[in-house]
Formats: sequence, C-alpha cells, structure tokens
Amino acid sequence: MTETPQDAVYARVHATLLSLPGAVAETPFGPDSLVFKVGGKMYAILYYDQRYVNLSLKVDPVEGEALRETWAAILPGYHLNKRHWITAILDGTLPDDLIDELIHDSYQLVVKGLTRAARESLSGTA
Repeated sequence: MTETPQDAVYARVHATLLSLPGAVAETPFGPDSLVFKVGGKMYAILYYDQRYVNLSLKVDPVEGEALRETWAAILPGYHLNKRHWITAILDGTLPDDLIDELIHDSYQLVVKGLTRAARESLSGTA
C-alpha cells in the first residue's frame, strides 16, 4: 500500500500530539477518531474525513475567532463547543509551525486546568 501525502500529515501530527508529557490516545468515538488526552482531559481529536486529515483543538475564544477569520482551513470545532474549539482542515494551506503551535497551545490550556498535583506529575516534580 502506497503512503499518500495525507498519511504523512496524519503521521506527523499524531507523533507531535503523543510527544507531549502525559499524552495518551484513545478511541471513545470509534476507530476513525483518535482522542488525545492529558490528565484525563481531551486536548485534541485527529481524524480523516473523505479527503483530508482534520484536527480539532481547544483554543482561547478570542484567538479562535482570529484564527477562523485569518485561515479558511480553520473552522469552528466540529461537534464541539464552537467558542472553545477549532477544527483545522490539514489540506496543505496551514504552515506546519502554526499547526504545532496550536497543538501546544491546546495542550497548555488543558494542563492549566488540571489540579496542581496532576500538573506536577507531568513535569516529574511530584
């Protein structure tokens, strides 16, 4: 089976999502969607639609609005709270560094909401 460009995008984003401290991937919505969590809280959903890889991420509401206005490939969160989540269509129009930044920002927003003990366990200071 030949790897497509979308397979490479999926693999790169998947690796980035799992590289964060304490990150785990689960499939609570079925095999087509990977849900990434830290401390039991969701920070990303990675899935294919018919043509592209899609990535849903938690965002600051003001930043999310600005991102949606700036990038055609960033939409309100699919089946998520539209104020606090975005869905990025990874069709090649979003720079990799922006995608990585959004992943890290989403992760940090979730980590910030964890208990102090949970945050400390992620940094290895517990």
